[in-house]
This record gives sequence, structure tokens and C-alpha cells, in this order.
Amino acid sequence: MTQVSPSQLIAALEAAGEITRIRLMALLSEAELTVTELVTILGQSQPRISRHLKLLAEAALIERHREGAWAFFRLADRESMGEVAQAIVGRLDRTDAVLASDHARLDEVRQARAGQAARYFADQAAHWDRIRSLHVPEERVEAALRDIAGDKSFHAVLDLGTGTGRMLELLAPLAERAVGIDQSPAMLNVARARLERAGLRNAQLRQGDIYALPVERDGYDLCVVHQVLHYLHDPARALREAARTLRPGGRLVIIDFAPHNLEFLREQHAHRRLGFSHAEVEKMLRDAGLEVEMQRDLEPLSKADQLTVSLWVGRDPRIVSDLLPRTHRELA
Repeated sequence: MTQVSPSQLIAALEAAGEITRIRLMALLSEAELTVTELVTILGQSQPRISRHLKLLAEAALIERHREGAWAFFRLADRESMGEVAQAIVGRLDRTDAVLASDHARLDEVRQARAGQAARYFADQAAHWDRIRSLHVPEERVEAALRDIAGDKSFHAVLDLGTGTGRMLELLAPLAERAVGIDQSPAMLNVARARLERAGLRNAQLRQGDIYALPVERDGYDLCVVHQVLHYLHDPARALREAARTLRPGGRLVIIDFAPHNLEFLREQHAHRRLGFSHAEVEKMLRDAGLEVEMQRDLEPLSKADQLTVSLWVGRDPRIVSDLLPRTHRELA
């Protein structure tokens, strides 16, 4: 367990030493929630809830992150004061009448979220189905990703352009912590509903720019960029940014289309690039300071499939004892 100073521990215990704040911590251990949702669940005023959240955040027992016009809160991670927060929440009797009532209202909030996500997904389903019909089944792609990931456990996994959250759903069970980044609040709502339905409490979602990721450097064993690069105006820059997130020996997995001539994807579906060649992606990986470890193509199985899905794996060449900075950090 990470050590904390006596003053930090006293501040944390003082912040947690109030019934509403205990209830907030219990709720935030189960889900990321907004102030509005917490007001609905606890039946207290917005200023009162905001004040309690501020005190808990100042004591580092909870974390806050912004997603568009909204701010989401969650219990702090297990490192540092997060371990204190987890210890406090772990001692609570969840059958307590007040906590049980809060949990029931939390379920109502989750159901409302799921309904909103389902409506958005239904609106977009025709678009996604059209794209999926052009290439090999997603099951083959996911099986290839699972082969790459292997069966070992990860300290942390990062999914860039997480979309519906499917990659997190696959990989979070292998990790102590999993983080998904997407720029679209609507897509994050879809992903959040998926992850809550799967009961993946170790998975977090963040709104962020793929060119300026809101995550720590050198923190992730595995980073996945699944069907994202073809939307970007500067994919090389995005890969340099992704490479910075890797721990020594960490891997970056890219899944995208091989070169094709389906111009309608650019005209109707905002694809900026019509696929990527092996040489192009491998050069981008090397320029990002990574070693090219693997490349694999999933070719169409029928004439109806018109797109080849390619996978690339780049590995951070550092070893754990290597304290020297990578060249690409200095140049980017």
C-alpha cells in the first residue's frame, strides 16, 4: 500500500467524516456520476452536493474530469489516497437502509443512461452496419486482438477513440485499470452504458483530444487505436502522442483498413484516408520511437467483403531500468 503522510491521512478522514460524503463515496465507487445525477439520487440541493464533492476532491478521495459541459466524478484510483478511499468504502455495510436506497436510485439513473445510449445507437446503427458489411466480421478482428493481448494481466490498458467501448469491454478484464478516450460525448454515453452493463468498474472514460491525451505518460502496457486513424488529418502525430503513454516494453496496437478505393467512405462517412499501406504505418511507428513487432492482414472471405483489415503492433524498446528519454519525446 502506498504510504501517505499523517497530515494527508487526517485530511482524508476529516473529509470523509460526514454522512452525505460517505454516501457520495459509496456511489462513486460504483459509477462515474455527474452533479445532476447525484442530486437526483441523494435528493439534496446542487450547491450542497457540489460543496461535499469539492471537499472530497481536495482530500484526493475522489477524482473529477470534464466531458464537454458536464463534469464526472468517481472514487479515486487505488494509488495514493485512492487506497484510503477504497479502504473506507470497503468497510461499509451495503445492506444499510440508506445505502441500499441510494443504490436503488443509482440503478434508476443507470437505466435512464442506458435508454439514452440505446436511442443514439439506434440512430447510428445504419451507418455502422454499412461499414461493417464491407469487411471481415468483427469477431475475426477481436480474436486477432485477443491473440495479440495474450492471457497475461496488464497494469493498465488505454483505448483511443473508444467509440462504443467494445475494445474496453474486451480488454478491461485483463487489466487492473482500463481507460477509454473519445472526443464525442454522445459516444462516451454509449460506451459508459456498455461498461456499466458489463459490470467493469475498473474501466474509466475520458473526453479528450487524441493529439493531446488527458492521461499520464509512461503509464500503459497496452494502447489500442481501433479504426480511428482513417478519420484523422494527422495520424502520425496521433501515434507519436499514443507512444508517449506506453510504459517501457509497452505495445501499441493499430487496427485499420489496408489501402482501398471506396471513395464513398470519404464522401459520406468522413473518412479522410482510404486505408494505410504496411510501409506507411511502420514508418509512423518507427518515427514515434517504437519497434515494429508484428503486422497481420485479415483479408475478405467473400466477394461481398471489399476491405482488408490490417493490424500492426509497435513495441516501446525501453527496458524498465532504462531511465533515458526517448528521442521522439524530444522531437515531437
